[in-house]
Amino acid sequence: MRSPDGWRPRPFRQFILKVHSRCDLSCDYCYIYTMADQSWAERPRTMPRSTLRHVAFRIAEHVHAHGLASIHLVLHGGEPLLAGVEGIEDAVTTIRDAVGPRVRVAVSVQTNAVRLDETFLRAFDRLGARVGVSLDGDVTAHDRHRRHADGRGSHAAVAAALGPLAGEYRHLFGGILCTVDVRNDPLRTYEALLDFAPPAVDFLLPHGNWAAPPPGRSPGSAATPYADWLIPIFDRWYAPGARPTEVRLFADIMHLLLGGASAGEAVGLAPARMVVIETDGAIEQSDTLKSAYPGGPATGFHVARDPFDAVLGHPAVRARQIGAQALGAECLACPVMRVCGGGLYAHRYRPGAGFANPSVYCADLFRLITHIRHRVESDVTARMESRR
Repeated sequence: MRSPDGWRPRPFRQFILKVHSRCDLSCDYCYIYTMADQSWAERPRTMPRSTLRHVAFRIAEHVHAHGLASIHLVLHGGEPLLAGVEGIEDAVTTIRDAVGPRVRVAVSVQTNAVRLDETFLRAFDRLGARVGVSLDGDVTAHDRHRRHADGRGSHAAVAAALGPLAGEYRHLFGGILCTVDVRNDPLRTYEALLDFAPPAVDFLLPHGNWAAPPPGRSPGSAATPYADWLIPIFDRWYAPGARPTEVRLFADIMHLLLGGASAGEAVGLAPARMVVIETDGAIEQSDTLKSAYPGGPATGFHVARDPFDAVLGHPAVRARQIGAQALGAECLACPVMRVCGGGLYAHRYRPGAGFANPSVYCADLFRLITHIRHRVESDVTARMESRR
């Protein structure tokens, strides 16, 4: 399938399945429940069995049409564990049965972990599912935002769940997601995450845009509070012999600086290969677009009537696959454009101008990338000189 201008869409490789649309925490920064798009309230809590069958058929249809040998199924929410062990096992086995034994379906679950117990871990072991956990640092940092509806913090429950995941079930441990809060001490936060020996850490910038800036960011300001927070962690992580885990943002920036590609959408120009299926069967773009405006991630497509190939032709999906062609003039003129890639697509939104703008984190990304570039260049130069 090729468009009239010669652009050829890339098939989806990652399918984010919303197995439950509600959550058992009330995090004050959640883009699903506290930001512009509130469509969650109109969707069923769990995905009906009939909708799951349509999902499985459409994934199999897409996989076989494009000859894909493997895909990644991400169980998401809301909080996916609210779907229960049987609901999760049913979703995974239904999709694996549909695509057939020749296609590898890697499975991961992203959870707040407050319900993660031995029963779930045994089920994930049977399914071969990797588990990612949201943790924002020590008890003070984490419980600042990640609370129950009655105000109780969730750190104690998450820490208890991480014990067996970091121990007996370590082979299932996918890593930790940590949302940055510049009020927290960066190194103390990093060390609190390392206490659980995660195989990887993702530091996530809180969602925002030019109309609704994230905390501490003023549109047009030259201040770089998020880079200033991340740089001490990078310096600790990058120090010789001091890399106990992968920090994906730093690793992606280094790979891009050295001519490689990024593994995610936070930086770089790699085409987006993921799609979201909501509990009602609606096919959507990245759910981070819920932070932009009502209906931000919507495509108008549904698994009961539309193949995923139709979604590939959606203008917004195309914009997230064509790389630098979707960037505005300011980004194209930037010396770190190919590394930054304009930042996360949702963070570029400006009312009246759409997404052809720099990220609301532009100054932070520029400072972080140039800092990492200088460190890497200095290290390479020193190594070359030592061999002369």
